Amino acid sequence: MFYYMLKYVLLGPLLRVVFRPRIEGLGHVPASGPAIVAGNHLSFADHFLMPAILRRRITFLAKAEYFTGPGLKGRLTASFFRGAGQIPVDRSGKEAGQAAIREGLGVLRRGELLGVYPEGTRSHDGRLYKGKVGVAVMALTAGVPVVPCAMIGTFEAQPPGRALPRVRPVTIRFGEPLDFSRYAGMEREKAVLRAVTDEIMYAVLRLSGQEYVDEYAAVVKERQTARPGARERRFPRAPLG
Repeated sequence: MFYYMLKYVLLGPLLRVVFRPRIEGLGHVPASGPAIVAGNHLSFADHFLMPAILRRRITFLAKAEYFTGPGLKGRLTASFFRGAGQIPVDRSGKEAGQAAIREGLGVLRRGELLGVYPEGTRSHDGRLYKGKVGVAVMALTAGVPVVPCAMIGTFEAQPPGRALPRVRPVTIRFGEPLDFSRYAGMEREKAVLRAVTDEIMYAVLRLSGQEYVDEYAAVVKERQTARPGARERRFPRAPLG
């Protein structure tokens, strides 16, 4: 109930005023049945913009820190995220990835939409980073299509570290669903998982036109923090269309 209160009364209308989202390819999102929506992640606002514009309810896997804050503020934040359809996932330790996959598969088994950010974290500089293979594991295990999605302009509206977003238009672009049924039963094959993940990320890249970096975002962030000015492997922006 709170999810729809946020979507239609409390948060959704405000987001539409602030961001004036232009929606492209919404018809690519299945009207029913389980599916994964895999997108780039540029801003804190991404978590709420996509649920606000989709016709169906979508559940995202969110970092557990959003649900464990101290005091009244922490409890209110946790309640807000749960009401917005977010599932807490502990990203620390060896079992973190498996926990996220279990939670995601549970959403898909219920016939729902699952939102995934394959990069694993927000981009700190607006570029698209290498995807983690968890999205491929879930897609192959559940046998569901993956809809690529590009958030365009949300980094400029609310980059990491900015508390309040700037009032500016953004675009949310969905691509044609990707069918990986040809890999059925191969969800334990590392080469297959890498190939599926790269295909998903390339589809997102084509939609977003971002510059691509063939490294994990978290690794680049850590290296740049330790050694300012360190260089990473980068590729030019992809052509749109």
